[in-house]
Formats: sequence, C-alpha cells, structure tokens
Amino acid sequence: MELTSTAFKSDAAIPAEHSYHGANLSPPLAIAGVPEGTASLAPICDDPDAPRGTWFHWVAWNLDPKTAQIAKGKLPTGAVVGNNSWGKPEWGGPAPPSGTHHYVFKLYALKEKLTLKSGSDAKALEAAMQGKILAETKLVGTFAAGR
Repeated sequence: MELTSTAFKSDAAIPAEHSYHGANLSPPLAIAGVPEGTASLAPICDDPDAPRGTWFHWVAWNLDPKTAQIAKGKLPTGAVVGNNSWGKPEWGGPAPPSGTHHYVFKLYALKEKLTLKSGSDAKALEAAMQGKILAETKLVGTFAAGR
C-alpha cells in the first residue's frame, strides 16, 4: 500500500496553506495498492516531535476501501472524523512552537468497518483497530516554526 501527495514529497516541507495558521486545509493524498479484503481505511496524521508528546492533527476512519484520492481540505463522503489533539473533529494543520517537526500521515487498511462514534480520539481509534489491520503505510512531511 502506498500513500503520496501532490502537495509535498516524502520527507519534504509541507506547504504553508496546509498549516494551522495558513488556510488550514488537509493536503491532497493519493492511495494505491489497497489489499484485497480491505473493508475500510483509516488515516491519521500526528507530530511525534511535539513538546508534550505525540500531537494528533487528523483522525478519521471508515473511508471506502476504493478511495484512491483524498481531496485537499476534505474527506470522502462516508468517512467518520475523530477529534484531533485540539479536541476538534477536523484537520488541524502543522503549528510547531519551535524548530522543524515531522508530520506522519499514516494510512491503515482494516478488515472491517469500525463502530466508533464521531469525535472519538486517536487513542480510541488505535484501540479499535487492534487485530483488524491488514496493511499500513506512511508519508512524512516537515514543517518549521514561523512559516
């Protein structure tokens, strides 16, 4: 399975329009190689460099396994959105307090749909995915404070 973006290359800078202080739009993502038997997809974006521990910028699940593109600024119809670390059910773009941080876009192929309620957090999603992951991939972007 592969996750790419037309907005940035792997290990390269994420454009400012996707940042919290920019237009705060999730970047476009392309999905390829979803394995047979996948019932749903779950994207997560986190910042493991955050001063207080991993900060979740985006949490979602139950995307159709046939999804090949996630458009800039929106999730496909039918996706369920969880709460990010700001406590909001939305994309919260990069906003590092200092230095350059890494933003890890993870995509999970799951063998079943999840029954989590909208607004559940990343911890609840990770617990619900246990034993249901068929494949996973990631795309890493960077963002520097002050951009």
